[in-house]
Amino acid sequence: MSARQLKLHRHPADRRTAARPLFFVHGGYSNSRVWDDNFIPYFQANGYDCFALDLSGHGESGGHDNLDSFGLADFADDVAEALEQVDEVPILIGHSMGCLVLQRYLGSVAEPNAAAVAFLAPVPPSGTLGCVNRLALSQPEFFEELPKAVSGNFGPRTLEVMAAVYFSPEMRKEDTLRYLPMLEEESDRAVAEMVTNPLPLFSRRPRIPALVMGGSADAVFPASMLHFTASIWNAEKIVVEGAGHMLMLDPQWPESVTDLRGWIERLD
Repeated sequence: MSARQLKLHRHPADRRTAARPLFFVHGGYSNSRVWDDNFIPYFQANGYDCFALDLSGHGESGGHDNLDSFGLADFADDVAEALEQVDEVPILIGHSMGCLVLQRYLGSVAEPNAAAVAFLAPVPPSGTLGCVNRLALSQPEFFEELPKAVSGNFGPRTLEVMAAVYFSPEMRKEDTLRYLPMLEEESDRAVAEMVTNPLPLFSRRPRIPALVMGGSADAVFPASMLHFTASIWNAEKIVVEGAGHMLMLDPQWPESVTDLRGWIERLD
């Protein structure tokens, strides 16, 4: 372990049949638990070894007291360090901010440890400013309720607002209540870096297969923004009908994970 004490969660396949392991990176204001209920059990049951990283200051990794000191480059370093613990070349899967982290990792190392990469509900290459402005108009209470949600001090209105922003319109209230505790504080530095031009100009970008996936009901990064990331990576694009931002938790997660697995199997 490094001085940051990174936690890499290992989830072996029920019966190993797949060629490559999967390496999951969570998004902002969350941790690796977002993968635990649906995606990881699904892939374990279908023969895939899975690894899920808690970025510095998140989940079970160290650095919570210094969270605001970590930026996207630091999180990319986390990925590089954690991948040293994976014996086989994996397929990388990121969500939201985790997609930026993976792109920074892939663009900053000479020989990235990745066979392919999937970006789920990615932050647009232009940054979050436009999306923040859109939310300020459509869901102005979001910025008031988010601190309550990540602190665990939330009430009925917090549930309503978080559900409207993060989840599918079809999400049940009891499921929102179950998943909301997965939210946690995020680095102020990383949040600021995501606002404008979060991706530096890299001298190299690996020529690996890529997928960009999003939900048609994503209120954070609308599906119309997916093509910007897809064009940079020459990626296949999939839009999951009815899904919101949290593709791995929404009621549409079976469609999301089935589409993701289908893409993975087409890589062979």
